[in-house]
Amino acid sequence: MARMESKNKKLGGSSEAKNALVERAGKALAILKRLYPCHGTALKHGSVFQLSVAVILSAQCTDAMVNIVARELFKKLKSPEDFAAVPQGELEKLIYSTGFYRAKAKNLRAMAKALLEKHDGTVPKTMGELVKLHGIGRKTANIILSEGYGIAEGIAVDTHVKRLSVRLGFSRGKTPERIERDLMALLPKKDWGEVNGLLIMHGRGVCTARKPKCAECVLNRICPSAFMF
Repeated sequence: MARMESKNKKLGGSSEAKNALVERAGKALAILKRLYPCHGTALKHGSVFQLSVAVILSAQCTDAMVNIVARELFKKLKSPEDFAAVPQGELEKLIYSTGFYRAKAKNLRAMAKALLEKHDGTVPKTMGELVKLHGIGRKTANIILSEGYGIAEGIAVDTHVKRLSVRLGFSRGKTPERIERDLMALLPKKDWGEVNGLLIMHGRGVCTARKPKCAECVLNRICPSAFMF
């Protein structure tokens, strides 16, 4: 019985009232905001279009490597026109170090052409339009909207957000879509754009996948998974 109660508590189940869970989620976010006052995307960019390119390159690649590649890439290719015109093979060489370079090059060229043909060369400002572009899914669209336009339409869920959301008991979800819905139900819309950056920073530095540093964690008093690893 004790084990079952512990499991329910960990997952934010019926033993924890919804209002208490909302309060705990808000408290956790407030603590992380104080700990990480600068928590925007680590991807370097000078425009919303460059941000869109960077998030496509970031799939299965570290932000640090994307920034290294993008620094040289944006010296040669600066606009949708440039990306639409560059030969596939040349673009592959420029982004090779980010991995999956053939698919990424294909998506970047197709995205740039779509922007020119359907959006006057401008990155759209709605989720519906963004996810129709090659290489952009809901997670990357959320980042573009939040970081590029200051629009909160959802919460970008990556591996760090998924891991911390489950450990903190904010979601039982197995998919990014379910976890996003759970987080959106717990947190006010004005905070949605900050969740990804905050949980990424905490996930990288403290709540790591293996051997999380629970003793050092500022959330260990309100985290149902603390010291369970």
